[in-house]
Amino acid sequence: MKNLYKISLTSIFLLLAFTTSYAQNIEGVVTTSENIPLEAVNVVIKGTTFSTSTDPGGKFSIDTKGKLPVTILVQYVGYKTTEIELDAIPATPLSVTLKEENELVEVVVSSRRRIEKVQDVPIAISVITGKQAEQTGAFNVNRIKELVPSVQLYSSNPRNTGINIRSLGSPFGLTNDGIDPGVGFYVDGVYYARPAATTLDFIDVEQIEVLRGPQGSLFGKNTTSGAFNITTRKPSFTTGADFEVSYGNYNFLQAKASVTGALGKKVAGRISFSGTQRDGLIDNVATGRPTNTLNNQGIRGQLLWTPTVNTNIILAADITTQRPDGYAQVVAGVAPTQRAAYRQFDAIIKDLNYQLPSLNAFDRKIDHDTPWRSNQDMGGISLNIDTKIGGGTLTSTTAWRFWNWDPSNDRDFTGLQVLAKSQNPTRQTQITQEVRYAGQLTSKLSGVAGVFFIDQTSQTDGTEESGNAQWRFAQSSTSPLWKTPGLFEGYGIKTDANIRASSAAVFGQLDWAITERFHVLPGLRYNFDKKDAHYARTTYGGLQTTDPALLALKKSVYSDQAFDSSTDNTDFSGNLTLTYKASDKINAYATYAKSYKPVGVNVAGLPTDSKGQPLTDLAVIKPEKVNHYEVGVKTSPFRNSILNVALFNTEIKDYQTNVQAAELGVNRGYLANADKVRVRGAELDASFVVNQHLTINGAATYTEGTYVKFTNAPLPLEETGTTVGGVQVAYKDVSGTDLPGVSRWAGSLGGELSDNARFFGNAGKIFLALDSYARSEFSSSPSASKYLVVPGYAIFNARLGFRASQGLSVHFWGRNLLNKDYYEQLLPAGGNSGQYAGVIGDQRTYGVTLKYSL
Repeated sequence: MKNLYKISLTSIFLLLAFTTSYAQNIEGVVTTSENIPLEAVNVVIKGTTFSTSTDPGGKFSIDTKGKLPVTILVQYVGYKTTEIELDAIPATPLSVTLKEENELVEVVVSSRRRIEKVQDVPIAISVITGKQAEQTGAFNVNRIKELVPSVQLYSSNPRNTGINIRSLGSPFGLTNDGIDPGVGFYVDGVYYARPAATTLDFIDVEQIEVLRGPQGSLFGKNTTSGAFNITTRKPSFTTGADFEVSYGNYNFLQAKASVTGALGKKVAGRISFSGTQRDGLIDNVATGRPTNTLNNQGIRGQLLWTPTVNTNIILAADITTQRPDGYAQVVAGVAPTQRAAYRQFDAIIKDLNYQLPSLNAFDRKIDHDTPWRSNQDMGGISLNIDTKIGGGTLTSTTAWRFWNWDPSNDRDFTGLQVLAKSQNPTRQTQITQEVRYAGQLTSKLSGVAGVFFIDQTSQTDGTEESGNAQWRFAQSSTSPLWKTPGLFEGYGIKTDANIRASSAAVFGQLDWAITERFHVLPGLRYNFDKKDAHYARTTYGGLQTTDPALLALKKSVYSDQAFDSSTDNTDFSGNLTLTYKASDKINAYATYAKSYKPVGVNVAGLPTDSKGQPLTDLAVIKPEKVNHYEVGVKTSPFRNSILNVALFNTEIKDYQTNVQAAELGVNRGYLANADKVRVRGAELDASFVVNQHLTINGAATYTEGTYVKFTNAPLPLEETGTTVGGVQVAYKDVSGTDLPGVSRWAGSLGGELSDNARFFGNAGKIFLALDSYARSEFSSSPSASKYLVVPGYAIFNARLGFRASQGLSVHFWGRNLLNKDYYEQLLPAGGNSGQYAGVIGDQRTYGVTLKYSL
């Protein structure tokens, strides 16, 4: 960590030292939107101390000291700051019109591969600006969900992270590498294949666009339920810098820095750094120190080359590391199962003379004896080329990325040595290439067309090992042989799992303006996917014996297993959108999309039959077939307001779901297909600027997620051990029940009260902001269990401070102000012995943030 800090700071100072600019006096006049001259307006050359102010007639003249190109900042209290980039001295005086603060910003997006106003885009889309994310403390996707309630993120650790939009995208539970996520995650056009990317801190983000619904005709990688389209701040030829530091309780410390400037007449650079540390929020009474710490560092560098006025080339590289002591889960409760009385969790721990450190999960106490380790490294390099050709832009994005995962878990969630080791270190690498053309084809026809390719490999070398308490948890009969000393101690499996996955696609979407107000947008996609998987596990350790009875007991816990699978699939999919702009304030649209999620493969062990043989018919998972319908209307009912509504219905055949097996050898659960699921609901997004002092924003979603047909679902936790006629039942028909992770209601509501002020001579705003997020209860189990229902909750956050576009800004913040106890997820322990654990939401945190901008 120290080395990364040193490298980051050295790079920032070097960039500041070597940035150069190549400009004499710039003249202009500043007026209001009513053409009234403004006196005493600050005019600053960004990144320098060169400044002046306007005279009573609104006129100014500023000396650039021979620096060109430059960015001129025009600032006046009560008005939006205007930035003007100049490559040369204007031949005539500049005419600058300042708009009043608290006018609703007309956000522009690039989701359809062109710059356009978000209210004109016929897609349900939420936009979070980089400044908004920083001000609300949303430094990763897990916090973005508090601003966009249609987003759900579940993470018991970075690897076991699922991100959903409208409750679809990733199956609920432990992550299986054998399927693709349904939510695309893009940073500057580069697709990140690993869901773990969503746990990383944002670095120098300009804007976050959250698109809802299938987007296969716009993006390279197929996305069946939505996409995150993240853009970072680009290098500038004008020197500038931002420095930010936050400090809070639990020794929270977060530092960010970003520097940009010219390195030559046609080359500019930008380097950005982010580091976050925090003490643990859960006490481990076994070790005497808190766990679930934060320890994240990231650095991102970019070089911009503009060989011609029509071509931009950006070379970017980044690396992020996480070294937390976490992510530990706390035992949240015990479910009585259908197993014999001696196999119930309470009876087991009584026989072992053990008791939990607390029966209340929100005492935040654990006694885990296996260390928690969640180390990950993620990074890569990309080359993005944009060149204008005709009426559009040709873009090529080439990237290589890697992800290294080095974990250690205590999957029995107790201080007993049931599982002494549970770790599946993984290395994933990917190469992606996308080429697309977007622009105006004729006076009435515009669109985007492209090709995409990804090749990725994932290698896991796992270990799971029993401890001295395993015999009692695994005991499935009253035979005294279970008590054989050392029978299971040190007994485990070594796993070799490998996936090679390749995907290629051709995609495109047209926008046909039949009239100025009525547009038809057809989209098509052709996909080819191929996956080759190898899985092998080998048992080792434990009591060395030739006794057939003892060997049978060992084999009932862990057994050797190996299988290979290879599958490929092609698919045509597409969409059709009709949009009608009834007026400048009303834009309606209707969409039908036929989408597809590729075939999957199991690489975490398979359930076995009565003879102990793996059920290899489960090795390959059928692709999902998606039919999506949506209607929406985007409106501006009055000045400085937005009110958008969308209704949607998504049906998926052969839904890919992750299920938890009672067999320890199936150490990450396994994948299966549910015959059919349906998710439908409604969404509302609203923003209002009440006056120059008050803004209000809110979002709400109502969602129904149902298994239409799922006859081979796993048993709920409390039904583990169910028998019929003396034969143990393995599956259950859960048709008609709720999908996991789906809250019927979720919403966010926030507002800000502000006024003009000065702080240390800087003009800016003093503000008080409140934000809230709430969701109703949801199932936390693939098959609905009354014990694994997460209760609904609401949290409230607030900020108070002063902000300025240049100079010093400061604000105090608090999160979860009411100190609400809530779960983000509930999950059963390995082996389904009855105990289940909770991923606990953070308690009340508070602190202060200082930011200085040049």
